[in-house]
Amino acid sequence: MQTRIKELQERAQRALLGGGPERQRSQKERGKLLARERIDALLDPGTFQEMGLLVKTDCADFGLKDKELAGDGVVTGLGKIQGRRVAVYAQDFTVLGGTLGLAHAHKIARLMDTALESRIPVIGLADSGGARIQEGVMSLGGYAEVFYRNVQASGVVPQISVILGPCAGGAVYSPGLTDFIFMVEGISHMFITGPEVIRQATGEVTDFETLGGAAVHAERSGVCHFNSSSEEDCFRTIRELLSYLPLHCAEMPPTVASHDDPRRAGGRLEEISGLHPRKPFDVKIVIREVLDGGNFLEVAKSYAPNLVVGFGRLNGHSIGVVANNSSQQAGSLDIHASQKGARFVRFCDAFNIPIVTLVDVPGYWPGVSEEHGGIILHGSKLLFSYCESTVPKVTVILRKAYGGAYDVMGSKHIGADINFAWPTAEIAVMGPEGAAQILYSREISQAPDPQAYLNEKILAYREHFASPWVAAQKGYVDEVIEPSRTREKLITAIEFLLPGNPRRQHPSKKHTNVPL
Repeated sequence: MQTRIKELQERAQRALLGGGPERQRSQKERGKLLARERIDALLDPGTFQEMGLLVKTDCADFGLKDKELAGDGVVTGLGKIQGRRVAVYAQDFTVLGGTLGLAHAHKIARLMDTALESRIPVIGLADSGGARIQEGVMSLGGYAEVFYRNVQASGVVPQISVILGPCAGGAVYSPGLTDFIFMVEGISHMFITGPEVIRQATGEVTDFETLGGAAVHAERSGVCHFNSSSEEDCFRTIRELLSYLPLHCAEMPPTVASHDDPRRAGGRLEEISGLHPRKPFDVKIVIREVLDGGNFLEVAKSYAPNLVVGFGRLNGHSIGVVANNSSQQAGSLDIHASQKGARFVRFCDAFNIPIVTLVDVPGYWPGVSEEHGGIILHGSKLLFSYCESTVPKVTVILRKAYGGAYDVMGSKHIGADINFAWPTAEIAVMGPEGAAQILYSREISQAPDPQAYLNEKILAYREHFASPWVAAQKGYVDEVIEPSRTREKLITAIEFLLPGNPRRQHPSKKHTNVPL
């Protein structure tokens, strides 16, 4: 018996060494943590239960049979974050560059099966050279098995991908299928075809960072939802994100004790409400004024900044926020903002997170490039997501709500439960200035003082058509509120709506056909 125990200890010790001291040293010299160091930094201390420590590939070609491939290049197991269960895997770049072979894939697949059965989130730490060439089509089959499970788990348990090294070719599709992607400046790279392949195919000259670095995907492609300056900062943000989320789709998000007065007045909101409708301001000021402690975890901060989305709390309850940001493109909706908002709304709906919408939108961003880029198709994604969602939805019209964008941004007509407006809100087909010029063009041209006549008609249009009183009279707005009481009103609404099941059920069907 002692011999067997000694053998177990020796085998485990060899496996824990990964690719060996030299490769581990090389990893550290690149400024990167080792796979198990990453898991230790992410999870609560002492909670990691590893699975598949001694798994090894069956491939005997190219000398793999004689190599010591610890865990086949991936560490998998279960652990806890803030006392809540999660499944986690970390690819080990020191073992064959973290490449994915069939045994490697099966370890991830089995972990995901366990997570789905146990209804717990899956966190994948990617650091891999891609498909293992030595295993040929078996590695491609392994990837597909992981992709399949990503789709089966979608909307059932939260899935988080953390890119901590190269992620190229088919490897990018698993992160692309998950809910959130984290990257770290300087060490994270994602692309389907690398710089050399692009140079040979198109003649374009680029490098890893320019092609698929963290900043590129955070600002331009929208692939990256959270861009961190270090691995440690990245892991802190993951832990914060999970604090807002339920473990699975049948569970409500966690509620925490709030020490922020639910009736606290928003001191700066009166000032903002008095701004001219065309004067831009950062909507995150409003968001932080109303949320508990001013704490807001913004998602995709650098991508489509004209629409702000993220997580916060109202009297301890997790909520998702969607808000037009007039400091960027006047807060209008464009292709990128619509896609960003639609994805976020669908996530919140899948995981029972109430949605608060803050509206200050002049319409859709005009332009030939937007029309040719498919704003009709892509713009409808946000509309579709709101219409489809059944979680509690509360909307506040801060200033402008013009045209079709009024309908899209959580209006009463597409299923919002409670709609508020500030007294200075303007709800109309278009802005008073443009409307008056169209409606009274002949009279303006014939007036002794055209500008004075136009100003008079603008004021009249604003009072009779664009004010919140008209919408309130029609029942499209439930209450016109004092801006300083926005936090109090939101908390009352959310706490009234939270108990019980969704208030509406859609007709039975296989699934919807979202305008992808």
